[in-house]
Amino acid sequence: MGAVMWLKNCWYVIAWEHEISSGEFLARTVIGEPLLVYRTSTGEFVALEDRCCHRHAPLSLGRREGDCIRCGYHGLMFNAKGACVEVPGLDRAPPSLNVRTYPVVAHNKWVFVWMGDPARADRNLLPDNFSNDHPDWHTRPGYIHYETPWLLICDNLLDFSHLSFVHEKTLGGSVLIAQTRPDIERIDGPGQRGLRISRRMSGLPAPSYYHRIRPLPETINRWFIYDFLFPATLLMNSGGRPVTDAEGDNRNAVLLHSCQTLTPETETSTHYFFQQSYRGEARDEAIVDGIHKSVILAFNEDRDMITAQYRNIRRDPQKPMAPLYMDAALMQFRRLLDEAVAAENATG
Repeated sequence: MGAVMWLKNCWYVIAWEHEISSGEFLARTVIGEPLLVYRTSTGEFVALEDRCCHRHAPLSLGRREGDCIRCGYHGLMFNAKGACVEVPGLDRAPPSLNVRTYPVVAHNKWVFVWMGDPARADRNLLPDNFSNDHPDWHTRPGYIHYETPWLLICDNLLDFSHLSFVHEKTLGGSVLIAQTRPDIERIDGPGQRGLRISRRMSGLPAPSYYHRIRPLPETINRWFIYDFLFPATLLMNSGGRPVTDAEGDNRNAVLLHSCQTLTPETETSTHYFFQQSYRGEARDEAIVDGIHKSVILAFNEDRDMITAQYRNIRRDPQKPMAPLYMDAALMQFRRLLDEAVAAENATG
């Protein structure tokens, strides 16, 4: 699949907020770089390179001392700004001793790190993942680890025709999804780049978990409208309504919003953070639980298929794939991403 060139001047999700509790730290690799993330005593997030500058031992094998991290190998201690403040046996730590720090922010329950030039870190580039933390949208956070390259998962999310087959008994339920060609628009606005993909279908059976949200007739109209933004975040409005209701009439509709994002761990492994929320006046834990279980079941179907696909790719990496019309969005996104990485590398 060729050498990976990462897009660095962008925000990657490293964790859900609840994964980083007070007094603890989280070790996680992002685009091949080991990171350690924790909260200070005042609740601020800190992201350090998880590698002591002395003998490169992981700082995550050390311990917290206040807002500092002490290396578990030779005892060097680093503050939240990455500066070494103590070396056992020395009266004063050499000022050259430090570890890299990364801009990190929490935004609607996701914790983001900026992997490129810190001077270019811009909160305006954060995605609008509003339903992760909104009183009208009810959800439960999810995480899956993949032992596959992230772009294969991007491909899967950019082509929903697979719902008819991979998710025949879960999220799909009808071949009409695969038979409906999506509308694809390019997004190139201030701070956001990617694609908008829209699919509207009429006369489909409702997935079983829709019926947990509200009573629906045997067949409904369904829609999937989502933005897929750099580096790899999906923000989707979806749902269904009776075929007798006009488009835009949501009185009897199931309204869903999903936030999903892929963070490359290495060239061959990926972090997948996601949630599927429903809109309602009050939170119903039974509905939240049912949606979450249905989504987990379906996303594990995705992982099984993509993992099997990747095994075949590894057997013969040079064997070409036959392009078809349903590959339009994923081919456009890969081209846009390649252009962005090339432009970033050209400017340094």
